[in-house]
Amino acid sequence: MTGRTTRTPLRVGLVGYGLAGSVFHAPLIAATEGLALDTVVTSNPERQQQARAEFPDVRVAATPDELFDRAGDLDLIAIASPNKTHVALATTALKAGLPVVVDKPIAGTAAEARELAALAEQHGLLLSVFQNRRWDNDFLTLRKLLAEGELGDVWRFESRFERWRPQPKGGWRESGDPAEIGGLLYDLGSHVVDQALTLFGPAASVYAESDIRRPGAETDDDTFFAITHTNGVRSHLYVSATTAQLGPRFRVLGSKAGYVKYGLDPQEADLREGKRPGTADSWGQEPESLYGRVGAGGPPAGGESPLTGGGRLEPTLPGDYPAYYAAVAAALRDGAPNPVTALEAAAALDVLEAARRSARDGVTVTL
Repeated sequence: MTGRTTRTPLRVGLVGYGLAGSVFHAPLIAATEGLALDTVVTSNPERQQQARAEFPDVRVAATPDELFDRAGDLDLIAIASPNKTHVALATTALKAGLPVVVDKPIAGTAAEARELAALAEQHGLLLSVFQNRRWDNDFLTLRKLLAEGELGDVWRFESRFERWRPQPKGGWRESGDPAEIGGLLYDLGSHVVDQALTLFGPAASVYAESDIRRPGAETDDDTFFAITHTNGVRSHLYVSATTAQLGPRFRVLGSKAGYVKYGLDPQEADLREGKRPGTADSWGQEPESLYGRVGAGGPPAGGESPLTGGGRLEPTLPGDYPAYYAAVAAALRDGAPNPVTALEAAAALDVLEAARRSARDGVTVTL
């Protein structure tokens, strides 16, 4: 970035304008002070038109090669293309001298993620992974509760990312081709594992159950996995497209109290509806009716649940997806910490690979 002043926005090239690119990356990049969405890469004419309509000043390229031919004009590449392309595109970008943000999962294997991390270090470049759900409202609230010791020593962390989609939607995310890196284990599982490791540290062992439930489905659509962390915490994680009655997003049980929270962070829904960060002070906030509860509730022989008034309402902190790209900009400009490193993503992939092996072979895998 030689010759650029700190007041000049860093120019970002975005590869991919499907769900990840158009709903998450492009709006968040555009809303970040110090970043400018310079180029969108998509070969789809409708998506090209959509990009130009939403960002009139953006350039549009049909192929990544067109983008890399202009590498000297850019300061950051964000990769939001299908999973199977992540490693090749990130490799090309790093070798072209460009810092990179990659959507999760960064790769199909932990080994590939570590190879990319080594390449980035070799070139002295930022390589960051878009794990946006570290900035979910409930996750930020739980981190606050843990930091304040409200729950005591945590014994069990239950996390659910469940949906009711009885009919497969198709597309590469639901493809049975291993090369596509589809299925819920790697899609939603990347989120819940990253959150568990961020909260409670490294995994010692993994057990998993994974099924293909829906007629016509080609890859896992109902998966449970249990992590035993090295500190003794047990994480029970559920990802499913076949859940007719949704469970709590979080249930966290500790020696002093528990925290139970239903409902998803509103930021994805708002982004899908075209709402943008910075246009309202209420970004990321949810109504009191969705607040979680903290407490131990009731006599030892009975106990209470959130549905029967157990515990106290815990105001949910606002979600803050914009914080991710703000941290990326600070890392590039000021040498601030990388918000999500490739090695952290590799540790999550270790767990996902162990879960796949556990489900296939019916064993508990030690890491």
